[in-house]
Amino acid sequence: MKRTICIALLAAMPLLWNGCAYVNLSLLSEPGPLREKVVDGQGDAKILLLDVTGILSEEKKRGLGLRQETSMVDEFREALKKASRDRKIAGLVVRINSPGGTVTASDILRHELLEYKRKTGVRVAACMMDVAASGGYYVATAADEIVAHPTTITGSIGVIAMKFNVQGLLGKIGVEAEAVKSGDKKDLLSPFRPATEEEKKIVQTVIDELHARFIEVIVEGRKPLSRDAVVKLADGRIYTASQALERGLIDRVAYLDGAIEGVKSTLNLKDASVIVYHRPGTYKGSIYSEAGGNTTVVNILPQDLESLMPRGMQFMFLWAP
Repeated sequence: MKRTICIALLAAMPLLWNGCAYVNLSLLSEPGPLREKVVDGQGDAKILLLDVTGILSEEKKRGLGLRQETSMVDEFREALKKASRDRKIAGLVVRINSPGGTVTASDILRHELLEYKRKTGVRVAACMMDVAASGGYYVATAADEIVAHPTTITGSIGVIAMKFNVQGLLGKIGVEAEAVKSGDKKDLLSPFRPATEEEKKIVQTVIDELHARFIEVIVEGRKPLSRDAVVKLADGRIYTASQALERGLIDRVAYLDGAIEGVKSTLNLKDASVIVYHRPGTYKGSIYSEAGGNTTVVNILPQDLESLMPRGMQFMFLWAP
């Protein structure tokens, strides 16, 4: 383990010297259990603040040589499971700062939130921060109330799937891909050749079905919005907080503390302790400290290197300008 950490640090040094990187290092080989911390207020009743941040994905993130032990979906479910055992939790505020992600990860997070509500009866509010678009908004529809920060960008309701066509690039260096397949559709939308019109139509049927599901989720969660109204809103465009409020996509515009106070008011709670869950070694000093958090990874770039690598086609609820 020590040898792995040393190698990772040596690899990071050139970037550190050039002032273009940061190192977030924990010597723990495995993440510790979630711990509870009061970050605001007081009282026997509790309001849990839980984060949905970044690209929504089931994948475990990787660093240089050190692997994070949990994915976003893992941590979200773990936190809700812990919360379901605490009968003092009266309210949950899900703080969303995400442009969305994979269709499946978005759907799992929403499902887990609905199941938590069904089993506990706890009131849930979604508070949207910088961005809560596409899959981020999809998750928010599971809440009893959706609150947007005054400067939130939301919307981007829809599905996208992209692929790279590297045939021309490979041709310049004399590389040609060959495939042996069981059927003519087996390499559907291969990156090594242009997509056929028939292939595009096949993928479009999948996108249309997933888009229809997104619309149904909004109709279910944002009553009394009609299906026709949602269809008009779901053309992929983004909305400001005020535009989203005007169109019925959210319930009100407020800051995070306003979202928390709204939950307290609805539940007639004069006093309540606002809590977060965190891993050992992470700082949580206020309601704006990111909840959860796993520090078993060395980050030397603002983005995970792995996320920049080409992948196979994925269907995404994602705002990707």
